[in-house]
Amino acid sequence: MIRKLFSQMVFTQVISCMAVTLCMLIDSIVIGRFLGVDAMAAYGYTQPVLLAFAAPGAMISAGVQVVCGKTLGSGDTEGTNSCFTLSAGITTLISLFGLVFVLTLSGPISTLLGAGTPGSGNAVYYLTKDYLTGFIIGVPAFLAAQIMIPYLQMSGNRTRLVIAVLVMTALDIILDLLNVILVHGGIFGMGLSSSISYYAAVAIGLGYFFKKECVFRLRFKNIRYSVLRDIFFNGIPTVINQLSLVFLVLLLNHLLKSVEGNNAVAAYSVISTVSNMCYAFCNGIAQVALMMASIFYSDEDRRSLYELVRVMRKNAVIILFFVTLLVIAFARPLVTLFLANEPETISLATIGLRLFSLSLVPCALNTTFKFYYQGIGRIRLMEVICVLQNFVLTFLAALLLGFVLKTTGIWLCFVCGESAAWLFICAYVWIHNRRVSLAAKDWALLPQSFGVSEENCFEYSISDINDAVDVSGKAVDFCISHGEDKTKSNMIGLCIEEITCNTVIHGFSKRKGHYTVDVRLVFCGDDKKIRIRDNCVLFDPVHYYELHQNEDPVAHLGIRTVVSYAREAVYLNTLGLNNLLLTL
Repeated sequence: MIRKLFSQMVFTQVISCMAVTLCMLIDSIVIGRFLGVDAMAAYGYTQPVLLAFAAPGAMISAGVQVVCGKTLGSGDTEGTNSCFTLSAGITTLISLFGLVFVLTLSGPISTLLGAGTPGSGNAVYYLTKDYLTGFIIGVPAFLAAQIMIPYLQMSGNRTRLVIAVLVMTALDIILDLLNVILVHGGIFGMGLSSSISYYAAVAIGLGYFFKKECVFRLRFKNIRYSVLRDIFFNGIPTVINQLSLVFLVLLLNHLLKSVEGNNAVAAYSVISTVSNMCYAFCNGIAQVALMMASIFYSDEDRRSLYELVRVMRKNAVIILFFVTLLVIAFARPLVTLFLANEPETISLATIGLRLFSLSLVPCALNTTFKFYYQGIGRIRLMEVICVLQNFVLTFLAALLLGFVLKTTGIWLCFVCGESAAWLFICAYVWIHNRRVSLAAKDWALLPQSFGVSEENCFEYSISDINDAVDVSGKAVDFCISHGEDKTKSNMIGLCIEEITCNTVIHGFSKRKGHYTVDVRLVFCGDDKKIRIRDNCVLFDPVHYYELHQNEDPVAHLGIRTVVSYAREAVYLNTLGLNNLLLTL
């Protein structure tokens, strides 16, 4: 189930990550093709500001994934609503502040970015200022899109995300072309087109939050300041990650300008834009790993975390290997999408893009594991990896190799920095375990005391009706072997058989193997807990029992028996999966 769910979520998350950068990609293509090298250089100078605004959005998004993952995993509805209310409020405040700040100080900010000072001979300064002004109008939607993604993922609304991205992309292409062909709004119009497109995408996403079945509600009375603290605490590593990228881009722009001038900066802006699309694959895998790790860790599900490590590692290598091959093969056509009739800049960007692509596989591994470690609470480790990967090691490589190989050396800094960061993670894991190992349980870095011991945990996956009957019998034997009397053991087996058989009969499709039911029975002290998870159509048996509680006692006997036998019965919808938690 985890393998299938991970694949489904990665596809949607990659598309969603692209949503944040897709408008920038379209803008850069149209700018390079229609507005020239100066405009492309101006676009390159604005990248640190765009990344700086992505930082708080990424911080809140990451905090939401961890905090909301825990509250959903534990059935804490008030905590979930508190997280949703606080994240919406913080995003609104940051958006308004950023909007006023940049609109007021766009000139000094442009100078600080390296675009120079105002003057009759400095067109790049005015172009940089114009693009910042057009883009900043869309910052509220830009940030809102980042925050909405984890909520829609956790509720299973993956189709809505894809539709929003498709609409945003089509609208931005249309508006950009209208701007350069009919309106002649220049680079300001390019930024404004992106802003309008972001608002359209957010409008589509917001539709879910007004639906009756939405699991997230604005509840100011449920606000907990401990939740606010947890959002920031779990989101700070992502801010460090983003700010490291901001400083790296800023310093590389200055380094390239000193070596090759504005042509190199324009080439780097092309590479940065393509890299953002490539990083969508890295970040998509990593964001899913973070979300799932947070939920499984709060559930103390050691087996699922081990499976998650295996699946995310395999996906990171395979997916980014093919992305690397595509970038190498199509580097020049990609560059010429952005630049026309600029042979020197095209040559610089083509070489740089091919050398950059070699960093994608180690980058995917670094990013995925650091977000996974954030999900299991190893915040300091995640922060160290962020700084090493995105700034220290990469910039040191740029300085050293740039001194010897000039621009080619600077392009090589990405693969050298990412490879060095991966070696650091390997060294940390192997030193922590005191052995060199590729086993998932070693890379999971779970404490020895985590979760329930294997001998006290019964776990099976069910794919058909025969499995359901067989598992209930094995559950009875498991209970008896743990000292439970035969009557209670048979009752536990009956509960498992009733729920799983009903799920197979009424929830499975006709395609065998398409759906799965995972059963987990845990003996923890005096408590006996059952968790039944499936990927069928959403169905809340607890709510169904409450609706029909006063009807004929014989009707719905199976659900009545199971719910009434449990001391506590809780239903959760997490990641679009049904989760029934029974405390016996």
